[in-house]
Amino acid sequence: MKRILLIISILASLSALAGTRTKTVSSTSITTVISDCRHYEGVEVVNLGRIATAALKSAVRIAAINDPDAREALKIMNGIRGITVLDFEDCSGSDKAIISRRLERALSGSDMLMEASDSGDKMKIYGVMDEKSDKLQNFVMYSPSDCALICIFGSISMDVVAKQAFND
Repeated sequence: MKRILLIISILASLSALAGTRTKTVSSTSITTVISDCRHYEGVEVVNLGRIATAALKSAVRIAAINDPDAREALKIMNGIRGITVLDFEDCSGSDKAIISRRLERALSGSDMLMEASDSGDKMKIYGVMDEKSDKLQNFVMYSPSDCALICIFGSISMDVVAKQAFND
């Protein structure tokens, strides 16, 4: 969890330094691709919509009564409207290629915040940094080599993330 928080805070810093307005990550086009890919054999999708996300926040709120880390996690989760995870690692090679192309096309209109590579494995991170409110919106992590996509729709306060990352 600490690594993710540190990565998010680094991304916020990088996008603030860029000083340019980023393009919106289209949650509609991404969710459409995910929905269309459900019929492929080997695809696993976990989708937490508004109600499930609210239930998750309620569970964290209950845990936060006695746990300071859970209180901090709740602050980070405050603006999140939904979470979707797509795993297509168990698909056939041709299906993986089709899904990867469709995801790349859906994300092509978005500005990439960061791309990391380790021994040929790549991780691409997309999102929109609202400099006025210091919030990261529609955070998307895509790993073509791992055949995985994680979408966090809504907003994450970078002030809260930075406080959490630098207090540990």
